[in-house]
Amino acid sequence: MLNVEVARRRDDAISRGVGMMTQIYADRALNSEIWDIEGNRYIDFAAGIAVVNTGHCHPKVMAAVTAQMAKFTHTCHQVLPYENYIRLAERLNAIVPGDFQKKTIFVTTGAEACENAIKIARIATGRNAVIAFGGGFHGRTFMGMSLTGKVEPYKKGFGAMMPDVFHVPFPMGPHGISTEDSMKGIEKLFKADLDPNRVAAIIFEPVQGEGGFYEAPTDLVRALRALCDKHGIVMIADEVQTGFARTGNLFAMQMHGVAADLTTMAKGLAGGLPLAAVTGKAELMDAANPGGLGGTYAGNPLGIAASHAVLDVIEEEDLCARANELGSRLKQRLEQIRSTTPEIIDIRGPGFMVAVEFANPSNHEPDAGFTGRVRMEALKRGLILLTCGVYGNVIRFLAPITIPDAHFAEAMDILEESVAAARQG
Repeated sequence: MLNVEVARRRDDAISRGVGMMTQIYADRALNSEIWDIEGNRYIDFAAGIAVVNTGHCHPKVMAAVTAQMAKFTHTCHQVLPYENYIRLAERLNAIVPGDFQKKTIFVTTGAEACENAIKIARIATGRNAVIAFGGGFHGRTFMGMSLTGKVEPYKKGFGAMMPDVFHVPFPMGPHGISTEDSMKGIEKLFKADLDPNRVAAIIFEPVQGEGGFYEAPTDLVRALRALCDKHGIVMIADEVQTGFARTGNLFAMQMHGVAADLTTMAKGLAGGLPLAAVTGKAELMDAANPGGLGGTYAGNPLGIAASHAVLDVIEEEDLCARANELGSRLKQRLEQIRSTTPEIIDIRGPGFMVAVEFANPSNHEPDAGFTGRVRMEALKRGLILLTCGVYGNVIRFLAPITIPDAHFAEAMDILEESVAAARQG
């Protein structure tokens, strides 16, 4: 079986609306390595978009899922509950930032988590309006699209978005947008369009994922906390991509010394199985009536079992420290590459959530073409990379935090070769 043959079948069978970064069809994977159906080996610096932080097929995760499969795979927690669901909620309530009583709900996807966080904020406050940020990404449902601060490809052609969602600029140092600009955007919104007493929630990513790995400065996070406290607004931290050791902390909000009222999470929560959650202040989480939250597959037993194993692995293998170590080594290598690559205008990101941004040296405009060439040159050499950013000119590095040193070093050599090849056109 060849990749090109399966690709033709895919074109005939799968909606064009499902985008694809590669035409490589996976056959098996282990930790940071993937082999395709032709037997070609790749080093994975995507990790399913920050999902398998603990690596593909971590033995402890696989053992936990296998053991749960032997018992049952589904009952629907709302019909027949199970203890490990409750125990995982207890663990999240203990580790999510915030010195207050917390409660948790489980759902299936990051978009669902964000949807439910908005539902909770609205019913708890009796308000409707929501403020989000340009460049943010919160999913592809209608509320998720509405919250997302990027039109193409997420909103284009899908008609009217959900009402009462407003966007303000997010700090982007390379593009001259500061915390002051963001807060002035909110101030202008309150003066011209929106009574702050109508605002249910402000939602933001501590590090924007799809938007380009721009990190929320601490002064912005603290200013948002003060603003929410002043006006009775629910502060929502979308930690779907930043959670579970990726940023060098279990959660990115730990870097800022303040806590959100609600935290959404998914991706790295269950090591590759579909599981998401909202954890937050107990009085907010209890505002909905019974039946108002949940879902048929919400908190699936296999995902719950995997998540317990993921949390154990993060602690036992000290993956927060590992993320900081790997991120530091990656930035050092990128700085070396930068010395001969004027296209690099920024290297950023906490822990092992690192990105490099490219622009045309002659006019300083974002250079998506060069970025794409780097990605394709790396792919030809066996390294899977992802691009992101409002302008498509950022490469984000999301390898499993468990990547062996030898594979990391091999990937760095491929990256350097790929950047040099991209410069040659």
